[in-house]
Amino acid sequence: MNRFNIGILGGGQLARMSAFPAQRLGFDITILEKIETSPAGQIATNEFVGWIEDDEILEDFVKNCDIVTLENEFVDSDRLKLIESFGKKVVPGPETIRLIQDKFVQKTTLELNKIPVPKFVEIHSNSEYNDISKLLGEAFILKSRKMGYDGYGNAFVKNEDDFRTALIQLNERHSQVMAEELISFSKELAIMIVRTEKEIIAYPVVETIQKNHICHTVIAPAQIEDNLARELEAVAINCVKAVNGYGIYGIEFFLDTKGKILVNEMAPRPHNSGHYTIDACLTSQFENHIRAVMNLPLGSPQMVSRYAIMINILGKKNGSGILRNYGPILDYKNLKLHLYGKHDSRIGRKMGHVTILGNNLDDLFKQKSEIEDLILV
Repeated sequence: MNRFNIGILGGGQLARMSAFPAQRLGFDITILEKIETSPAGQIATNEFVGWIEDDEILEDFVKNCDIVTLENEFVDSDRLKLIESFGKKVVPGPETIRLIQDKFVQKTTLELNKIPVPKFVEIHSNSEYNDISKLLGEAFILKSRKMGYDGYGNAFVKNEDDFRTALIQLNERHSQVMAEELISFSKELAIMIVRTEKEIIAYPVVETIQKNHICHTVIAPAQIEDNLARELEAVAINCVKAVNGYGIYGIEFFLDTKGKILVNEMAPRPHNSGHYTIDACLTSQFENHIRAVMNLPLGSPQMVSRYAIMINILGKKNGSGILRNYGPILDYKNLKLHLYGKHDSRIGRKMGHVTILGNNLDDLFKQKSEIEDLILV
């Protein structure tokens, strides 16, 4: 009897970190990625090189899988329907992906379900800066409706010239654009929600700190009032239900300067803000991702230490992706190091992360500053 085989569309670090607990639970992993020896492909049972638009490669990939999931939402939902036509279940499903991958559709869906979101408007070929500024204010954000992540696909606009320049740049990424009001916030918060047919659980609310539009630091749990954390959890669960979502979801929030929470974006997959869970929780987001895909009982999201800080290891140079100074980093006894197996480093590229655990948050912040200076990759 063959082992159950989980197919993952995408072979980056999210797929890699999902593959480890899947294999520990006794499942095989098959990866479909555009390049050979991707981070997940390095450890997978099978790796197919190509992408979902290629009918022949997709059919070969699907034949090797018993069920299919994905590591990002940038997959044509019609291609996911094709996978289902081969008799293989996809989690999350095609309709959920359709509602999430287009940010305008996502925001519209959330708003229709009475979920608080920033003001937003669709951009058309005849849209004018003055008309949009009357709705959103003189300064606002333009976003590519699809294919935007880590700040790519976003542009800050404060006048007519910015607006025209940004439209040209963003249209090169995706032909459809939306505008969203600029939120004055006191904190950026996030939460992971996991849902199966029988269960729905929430991880602790965390605070995220961005660096050049990339999640750089995660503080768990967020230092907020309990009633605010409960409110945010309830809103996040409603977000997942609004898109009929099953599997794992990362939901990002703004806490504005008046204390109101607004949903920024949601992602139907493991999320950077949940990486701390590998070392800081009884069950990581990646294991619960696999459990949810398989519709198995979910593990506890309870933290095993009072506090955790996760720091993304972002490339400091262009060149080899090899970490050059293990010793000083691993001298920190409360630190866990995770490298993603990327052969090449680029400035700002996510190469790995570290998580530090402890009972004194001030001590962890001090260590965080020291560790950031030490990492050379």
